[in-house]
Amino acid sequence: MKHPRDVLQDAQAGAVSLPVCDHYSGVEVRMRKSLQLQAEMTQELGVCVFDVTLDCEDGAPVGGEAEHAALVTELALAAAPEARVAVRVHPVDHPAFANDIALIAGKAGHRLTHVMLPKVESVADLDLAVQAIDAAGAKDLGVHALIESPAAVHRAFDIAAHPRLQSLSFGLMDFVSAHGGAIPASAMGSDPALGQFSHPLVVRAKLAIASACHAHGKVPSHSVVTEFSDPGVMQAAAHQAASTLGFTRMWSIHPSQIRPILQAMAPSEKDITQALEVLLAAQSADWAPISHGGHLHDRASYRYFWHVLTRAHRTGQTLPSQASAFFKP
Repeated sequence: MKHPRDVLQDAQAGAVSLPVCDHYSGVEVRMRKSLQLQAEMTQELGVCVFDVTLDCEDGAPVGGEAEHAALVTELALAAAPEARVAVRVHPVDHPAFANDIALIAGKAGHRLTHVMLPKVESVADLDLAVQAIDAAGAKDLGVHALIESPAAVHRAFDIAAHPRLQSLSFGLMDFVSAHGGAIPASAMGSDPALGQFSHPLVVRAKLAIASACHAHGKVPSHSVVTEFSDPGVMQAAAHQAASTLGFTRMWSIHPSQIRPILQAMAPSEKDITQALEVLLAAQSADWAPISHGGHLHDRASYRYFWHVLTRAHRTGQTLPSQASAFFKP
């Protein structure tokens, strides 16, 4: 029988697929622990459920950018073959950017999943970065971009269309700061009263980024939640990002945030069961329209239910044997 990935690929042809969590760390001991935790959870769940992004922008001490880039290169090269390791470099207009790319992409580009570019304002910034990455010899290396200003949000659709771009992230705190006090500090948190999920300007920006990504088959990645000591707050925020704003990936800045993000981004057991039933019935009907549970289904709903199963797989859910068979090599 035909695999749903082959039959339904027209809906997501060329679409990017990434783990639902992107974990950031910039201090050496935390970078090493993050890579170790990734290996442990991959062994536990049978799939790599989060990327580790080694941070040069916020991780490097002022004046020590070159040394930090060398450390990041060393860690990327030493990571396990199955590890998913990325790096956030300095912005394209920062004096350390050229060295970041030349050293890290030049020596460890083959070990990286992507380069995260902060403070991207336009397609021109992406072009500059891609030229530098290619010049360093990493022509197949994907690029992610962090949008952090109102002007960049305005250009989100153009930025998302860039052929080397895989994902757009939202830089919440810089975005709020860029408004010169017009947005209250509460919008940088998760307080229900004018927090990041309720302030109109912040929500508008998030929706623009998510919409731009989905329009071009890219992955929208939600901004940080700073309340890392309360897993309940983290899980509620991740659930809201996924269920109401359309984000399919989220940043983690503390190990305690990873599992709540996975839990919030994962479909329920009921959703998984329904998706499998519909897909198996569709497969038996050679993907022609069917009636199931009193509802009519065709290729459009098959695509939706296939996305449910792939999300369950990416979040490390225990799948029924018939569903797990879809994801065997």
